[in-house]
Amino acid sequence: MYFLTEEERKQLNKGYLPRSRQMEIAEELRGWNWHQPPLAPVYDLKLALYEVANSYCTSNRDLYLKRIDRIKTKPNLAMIRGKVFHEILVRVLVRAKRLIYEKGVDHFQEILRKLSTPLDLNFLTVYRSQLTEEEFSELQKRASIIANFENARVAARIQEILVKQPHIQEDSLATLAIPVVVEQKLDGTFFGLSASLSADAFTFSEPMVLDLKFGEPKKFHRLSTTGYALVMEAIHEYPINLGCIVYAEFKGDRLIVKKDIHIIDDELRQWFIEERDQKMRMIYEEIDPGLGNCYDSCPYILQCRG
Repeated sequence: MYFLTEEERKQLNKGYLPRSRQMEIAEELRGWNWHQPPLAPVYDLKLALYEVANSYCTSNRDLYLKRIDRIKTKPNLAMIRGKVFHEILVRVLVRAKRLIYEKGVDHFQEILRKLSTPLDLNFLTVYRSQLTEEEFSELQKRASIIANFENARVAARIQEILVKQPHIQEDSLATLAIPVVVEQKLDGTFFGLSASLSADAFTFSEPMVLDLKFGEPKKFHRLSTTGYALVMEAIHEYPINLGCIVYAEFKGDRLIVKKDIHIIDDELRQWFIEERDQKMRMIYEEIDPGLGNCYDSCPYILQCRG
């Protein structure tokens, strides 16, 4: 899902890349200036990046109930689906890279054969007790669709590269065929964030942060890529100007994938910092923000609505 189509690549190369290179980002909003305002955190707290970026609850009372009242909730169906589908993607891509290194270029047919075999989904059984039989069956079915889709995409990319590059070796093949790092681990303590952040994916060919979502597009989803970009700039001290939200949904047995490529501009950076500071203040001063517009799948809806 992280691979761009030809149309998306043209859009990136002819549109977003030139614009992002020409756009001037305010120096004080670059991640490497984490030690001074407005990026330096005011409060001595550590938030998960999703706690800053998520705004499904319009008043952020879900965060208050979690951090101040310390109310623990069980993951709902949407949370379980998102976690499982992310895990499937990681397992497929990591398995493909491992096969390339273990089998080698000279045994590419064996690599392709292994990629055509179904991914082991036995790890899904841990969720059986949390779901109805119908929900669990649907979860298995959709997980298999995602795995088969991604395996086919990787296999096609490997064959395409091998056709063009007769002298390629394993490391280069793995990098070209799967040009992303999944579950990129980052230390966000510079910004008052967790020391063990995990970005869904990152591509180094043109530095771009990718985040995978299963659900309706929301404007605040771009805060996730913005936060990761700021942290990466702080760690590596080079500019990250592009983000991409990958939206996946199912239409019957079909997987539909759309991408929201965007420039991580001053407005997004300022918005992320404002969200961080507002939520830190709420937690530090224990300010109950009151009820917002509740959404049906909120795990705290019983605490708020009874």
